Amino acid sequence: MREPGGRRFPSARTLARALPVLLIAIGLFYDHFTPREFTAIPFFTAAPLVTAPLFTLYGTVIVGAVSVAGISAVRVYDVDSGHEDAITEIVTVATVAVLAVLINRLVRRSDARLATAREIAEAAQRAVLPVPQEWIGGLEIAARYEAAQAGASIGGDLYAVQDSPHGVRLIVGDVRGKGLGAVSAVAVLIGAFREAAEQEATLEAVVQRLERALDREATRREATRRDAAVEFEGFVTAVLAEFPHGAGRARIVNRGHPSPLMLHADGTLCTLDAPQPALPLGMDDLGTWPDRAEETGFPPGATLLFYTDGLSEARDAHGVFYDPAARLAGRVFTAPRALLTTLAEEVRRHAGDRTTDDMALLAVRRP
Repeated sequence: MREPGGRRFPSARTLARALPVLLIAIGLFYDHFTPREFTAIPFFTAAPLVTAPLFTLYGTVIVGAVSVAGISAVRVYDVDSGHEDAITEIVTVATVAVLAVLINRLVRRSDARLATAREIAEAAQRAVLPVPQEWIGGLEIAARYEAAQAGASIGGDLYAVQDSPHGVRLIVGDVRGKGLGAVSAVAVLIGAFREAAEQEATLEAVVQRLERALDREATRREATRRDAAVEFEGFVTAVLAEFPHGAGRARIVNRGHPSPLMLHADGTLCTLDAPQPALPLGMDDLGTWPDRAEETGFPPGATLLFYTDGLSEARDAHGVFYDPAARLAGRVFTAPRALLTTLAEEVRRHAGDRTTDDMALLAVRRP
């Protein structure tokens, strides 16, 4: 962190790691410059307790030992204190130091269990989100999946690209909910999309196949009464696109998802908002209407960017959202992969360690 003049301030993590040493130093200073009736025990006991969740086991043991040595040195130096009081204070600090070691072990084991559960969910999600080929149907493709910060639940972000007799088709979506339930819903959607993209003559028909797949999955889960850990939340925001071979145009259906961005070769940017808002997939019980694909030109050198809300809802320390349209306007990228790499790096700098949602990015460029 920097102040306006450019001077660097220490981070909160750095200050937290320095706190145990500071507490011990304050304890020594406090005991030396205050009357004998005052005790520095709170400082010597606080130091190992602060260390336990932040340091390694070795660091916690070291700080605990230094705290015990500090209070012992103080009591040896203070010849006026009673022998019983000195022993009591040393034993108190030693007991707290041992408790700090136990707390450290419990925290580390809990972190390990969370990390294992997250790795399993993330591996499952990556297994159903294979990286698409760099070139499909004459279009240059790049995809990227960015997991949120450690400790956050795995989301249901998804993407898929499929070449078909009707053109290159793709989907980018976000399943409501977190964890393994969302990942299993992603698998259902990806499978339904790949089959429908190959068989259906129109993009609108592909969307309707996805609706039916979600309805079947919801009915099946309700019938088998699976536990809440893998419960399907019921709806998915999604945007689907179709690029007819050699046509120089794109057809898009948006079902409640963030609008794609068109980046032209000269840096001009436009947002492809849907003329009429539509409900996400899986919410047909609230109302039905015919899907209508909107057609737009896709000139040579242009890139279409599709993303999930993990990008547009990433916040900085002041709560300001990352605005991809504002950040990308006027910029030129040599390839889709360069665009996605830049976005991932900028979001990481913008949000720091505060990202709470995964994001999926997919860029399609017409050379």
